[in-house]
Amino acid sequence: MFSKNGRHFVQIPGPTNVPERVLAALSRPTIDHRGPEFSALAIEVLEGCKRIFQTAGPVVIFPSSGSLAFAIFFPSLK
Repeated sequence: MFSKNGRHFVQIPGPTNVPERVLAALSRPTIDHRGPEFSALAIEVLEGCKRIFQTAGPVVIFPSSGSLAFAIFFPSLK
């Protein structure tokens, strides 16, 4: 298998053109997930989720596969 030089495409289910603004965002350096910038971003995202889901309760994000969320959720139904 070989690859051509040039513009990259997302191949799921693709090919799909990737907008320039997305490519620009992907080219930015990542932030340290243990640093203050990530902490501030996480707080902003969690507060935004509260507004989206119209809740005052805590919002939890599972940074894992969906199967882990189900594995944690189903035992709590007892």
